[in-house]
Amino acid sequence: MNILNSAQIKKIDAYTIEQEPVKSIDLMERAAAKCAEWIRRRMKPYNRIHVFCGMGNNGGDGLAIARMLAGRGKSVQVYKVCHAAKASPDFVINEKRLSGLRNLHYERLAEGDSMPVIEQNDLVVDAILGNGITRKVEGLIAKVIWHINASGAVVISVDMPTGLFDEDNGENDSHSIIKADYTLTFQYPKLSFFFPSNDEFLGSWHVLDIGLLEDGIHADDITFRLMDNESLKQLYRPRKRFSHKGNYGHALLMAGSYGKMGAAVLSGSACLKSGAGLLTMFVPSSGYQIIQSVLPEAMCITDDDTHYISSIPRLDAYNAIGIGPGMGTGETVQRAFKRLIQEAACPLVIDADAINILAENPTWCDFLPKNSVLTPHPKEFERLTGKTTNDYERLMNAVRFAGRFQVILVLKGAYTAVALPDGRCYFNPTGNPGMAKGGSGDVLTGVILGWMAKNYGPVKSVMIGVFLHGSAGDLAAKGRGAEGIMARDIVDMLPKACMKLFGHASTHGQNLTCYISGKV
Repeated sequence: MNILNSAQIKKIDAYTIEQEPVKSIDLMERAAAKCAEWIRRRMKPYNRIHVFCGMGNNGGDGLAIARMLAGRGKSVQVYKVCHAAKASPDFVINEKRLSGLRNLHYERLAEGDSMPVIEQNDLVVDAILGNGITRKVEGLIAKVIWHINASGAVVISVDMPTGLFDEDNGENDSHSIIKADYTLTFQYPKLSFFFPSNDEFLGSWHVLDIGLLEDGIHADDITFRLMDNESLKQLYRPRKRFSHKGNYGHALLMAGSYGKMGAAVLSGSACLKSGAGLLTMFVPSSGYQIIQSVLPEAMCITDDDTHYISSIPRLDAYNAIGIGPGMGTGETVQRAFKRLIQEAACPLVIDADAINILAENPTWCDFLPKNSVLTPHPKEFERLTGKTTNDYERLMNAVRFAGRFQVILVLKGAYTAVALPDGRCYFNPTGNPGMAKGGSGDVLTGVILGWMAKNYGPVKSVMIGVFLHGSAGDLAAKGRGAEGIMARDIVDMLPKACMKLFGHASTHGQNLTCYISGKV
């Protein structure tokens, strides 16, 4: 699913109006109908419905929604927020259409007027300002926002919470943004929906398809996208009947240190449960018995150092290499990591302590194998690229970093962002807060490594791996609740997540039916 800026949305609106063809007022009617139906089907009965409408097209949407709800027998109070000298043409048309509705009350709300009474069990529809604003709101609109936010009523925002910018809210006033419980956005989510700092304004957001024609904008002009099931399904290659372990690659995982072998175990388990044909673990000698006991499916070779990794093994046997989980950042570990960067012939999966080592040695980034994958959480990324003032700036740093060093940057968190070397960036819709626990990132490293071992290539492996990692977490949460998830539960749910995404094809390539004496 595409994530478009306001200029791109306007372009597609205009293209749809011209090519479908459809009048702008009828496109507004279509959007309002989707909202009104969503509200009618999902919301509980409220004493009153208050619809606050600005004087632009977002307000026009609100007027049409109010008319449709009133037509269904709801009692609706509509307020025209008079913040401009002139209303948009489609607003004026919808304003005229309100006349004659018996259970709809319509009034103006101007500067100096008293704010209407809103009770906690009322429903508020916010249709004051939509997408495209770039200046923080002031005056009458700010007063209305403060009043709505203080009411305690359930708030539904149409397209965007009033006051929220589409992208960068670094210069915005957080006190003058509607705090919605639900946001009903049209056709495409906005970039600001994916930033932690905006969660309190958006509530639960939903994308309503209003039939805009997507060929109105060229795919090369789209920087941000949301991963989706259908696109990822196309990447899968079912296993063939006569395949063997050698067909699914040999991964090397360099991980662990004394007291942190659990990270290595979790990452290695995830790699194997993601389908790698072979896995060799390279660990400190103190980790040998742990790996052999807990992960018998993996081969294990050890470093001469008892507590830390201080060297690297021969690399020619491996087609995918991961490094970092639980490894430590001491001097000997750093030397080993530097050698790996210099000698590896394939892209690396770099996580945790290996990222912290890069942060201490930033010039090493220039020598990373192209299309290597870095999977930092926000704090690790901050160490790597420096502090930022807001979420948008941090995302842009990730995009720039991926482009500059020609790597894939996986910025972990809710809606994990995947920045690609070519400038594109994808957000992941799967996952839940229960995954915010130690070990979850180690699992992700193993998942990506497993898919890379199977020769899916770095980009496809990251896309599939990030999505499946979150999906496995969602499946674990269904059984244990968010508080009860452990990283090992995510590992256990990986095969089920794979079957859920890829369906029957992921269980076997071809059915084998045996015939004995002519009978099945």
